[in-house]
Amino acid sequence: MQYKNKVVWIIGASSGIGAALAKQFAQQQALLILTARNSDKLDILAKELKALTSCIVLPADITRRDTLHIIVEDSLRVYGHIDILVHSAGIGQRSLAIDTGISVYNQLMDVNFFGPLTITQYLLPHFQQRGAGHIVAVGSMSGLMGFPGRSGYVAAKHALKGYFETLQVEHTIPHFYITIVSPGRVNTPLPLSALTADGRPYNKMDHAQLNGIPVDVCAQKILSGITRKKKHIIIARKERWLYWLRLLLPATYYRMARKAGIQERDQEVL
Repeated sequence: MQYKNKVVWIIGASSGIGAALAKQFAQQQALLILTARNSDKLDILAKELKALTSCIVLPADITRRDTLHIIVEDSLRVYGHIDILVHSAGIGQRSLAIDTGISVYNQLMDVNFFGPLTITQYLLPHFQQRGAGHIVAVGSMSGLMGFPGRSGYVAAKHALKGYFETLQVEHTIPHFYITIVSPGRVNTPLPLSALTADGRPYNKMDHAQLNGIPVDVCAQKILSGITRKKKHIIIARKERWLYWLRLLLPATYYRMARKAGIQERDQEVL
């Protein structure tokens, strides 16, 4: 087994892609540390995974940046080191830029960018000292292009990609790898907690999200990319074509992205 006894810390493990990755790593008998705000969900997942491997729950709120050095120290005490760090925590958005409050942008940036950045900064000396490690940053196709109703989310995911791509270029740690993941629509409950213009949860699902890539398929593709030490993984259907349109036919991309955003608002699911 490729990851047997490897220490994998998954942040954002309580649901969605993070939980699916935890299950994939557990099947490989990796030693898991699961982090998210919702300790109840983490406990349920850990109980399931403990039949396969060692699994420690380490609840944390990554928006509390002044406490993140403590959670990093706690994570290192669990097994003595970290082999793989997975950033999969995220919060979505469903509001037009003109309507969105500054506090909403702050929250989107804290969860999707500043939290992962801060934890990474604290762990980089550990990876440097060991001369090895692997960070997986789960971004989004929204980190590659704009989309209506996602201004803050898109900005945060662009920032996430920019930070980790720069880190890929500048680090000199011998056996240290960074994998950036850009998923398109994946069938997860992300829209339910997505922030609206005033910060309240969207609490609805989109047809596109419900018909997205199955989350276990997405996790399998991510695990395959980690194994191959890929720098960037794109996991998408229609979003992939929109991305190529942006590069090759920009005017068409702007027209189609705007149309897709309007169609999405018209296809909300309660």
